[in-house]
Amino acid sequence: MNLTEMLKGEFILEDLKARNKHDVLAELAAVFAKERPGFDADAALQILLERERLGSTGIGDGIAIPHGKLPGLDEILLSFGRSFEGIAFDAMDGKPAHLFFLLIAPENSAGLHLKALAMISRMLKDPTFRSGLLEAKGKEDLLEIIERQENRS
Repeated sequence: MNLTEMLKGEFILEDLKARNKHDVLAELAAVFAKERPGFDADAALQILLERERLGSTGIGDGIAIPHGKLPGLDEILLSFGRSFEGIAFDAMDGKPAHLFFLLIAPENSAGLHLKALAMISRMLKDPTFRSGLLEAKGKEDLLEIIERQENRS
């Protein structure tokens, strides 16, 4: 599994417009609809919101990894967003989230879904990686930092 193959430049939002949890989920899910005709961003948003009701995917250290499973999907989709101001995301440490990796998987892809989540979590444990994502100048820079970190993991 290669995250950088899933994370196309069009799926990277280097400066999120959203200011709350609902809107950040909607903004990150909407990028898929532009590239995948027939992708139901509203259905994806509902699934992500349902997952958040079970417990926040804000894991602390300024990170959130919202995720869910969408019926009818044939591959895992990954988007990334960055908020310089930070967004209240009910994180475990109570701090706002700045870095978001949103993962939407097919309904029966438990193994791949969990593997992708684990890979993202492992990469984000590195404070230098997180700093690099916050300081990156643009999409190319962000993709390069993610690819470099992925190759280390």
